[in-house]
Amino acid sequence: MTDQFDLHSHTTASDGTNAPAVNVRLAKEAGLRGLAITDHDTIAGVAEAVEEGRLLGVEVVPGVEISTVAGGQDIHVLGYYIDYTDETLLSRLGQLRETRNQRNDMMLAKLSELGLPVTMEEVLEVSKKKPRKDETVGRPHIAEVLVAKGYVSSIAEAFDRYLGKDGAAYVNPPRIRPEDAIDWIREAGGVSVLAHPGLYDDDELVVRLIGYGVAGIEAYHSDHTPDTEKRYAELAGQHGLIVTGGSDFHGSRNGVVFHAPLGARYVDDAAVKRLQAASRFFERS
Repeated sequence: MTDQFDLHSHTTASDGTNAPAVNVRLAKEAGLRGLAITDHDTIAGVAEAVEEGRLLGVEVVPGVEISTVAGGQDIHVLGYYIDYTDETLLSRLGQLRETRNQRNDMMLAKLSELGLPVTMEEVLEVSKKKPRKDETVGRPHIAEVLVAKGYVSSIAEAFDRYLGKDGAAYVNPPRIRPEDAIDWIREAGGVSVLAHPGLYDDDELVVRLIGYGVAGIEAYHSDHTPDTEKRYAELAGQHGLIVTGGSDFHGSRNGVVFHAPLGARYVDDAAVKRLQAASRFFERS
């Protein structure tokens, strides 16, 4: 086993295809020392992963990926070593899931206007979820239906043409600011990290959030180029921030891994120790 940690993965609690325990088993098979469970706007998968990690000797970092909006686009803030039993955080995430449900409905309406009807019943069938639970339904589930109905040939095409930030069916209802997510994470004893900044094309925002107090930057990400990774690692270093990284693994759909296999991006245990030192998680445990 190495000292490598993949600090960005999704499970069936949000828009991943694997149960939390399966992600932990895959991490062990990949030779990782640990991984973070960072589902969108929910911590429903963390407890299962932590228990499986204890059984297999894999360190599981409790996490979440909080959806926010700035400059008209989605901005994601990762929270590590959060108290995943914190009632205030659980309530706040529940509010975000309600907004996510509204966005899903708005996207389906736009797809219908474009002549690509998709029903929420079809999306829920794909996601194997019931509405309004503590799990989330996301764009990959909608993309999977678009593929199944023959509207597009792949998940990537669904995002490029319809669901991504430049897509014809993209919508962005009012959400909290990234600064709010940073506050929420800190109040739940955790450490905030700006997710995949290279996808936003907005370094003014990155600098603003550094000034506000984000604790780290996810420099190493499957959708970053080597130059992008180097640039954000250097920026984080200049400001004394924690440099993190992860695959953003969502599992496999139609035989294609999205975004990348578990362990495709990682950091060593020095970064994890800095996250631990910056959190109050262990005080609460």
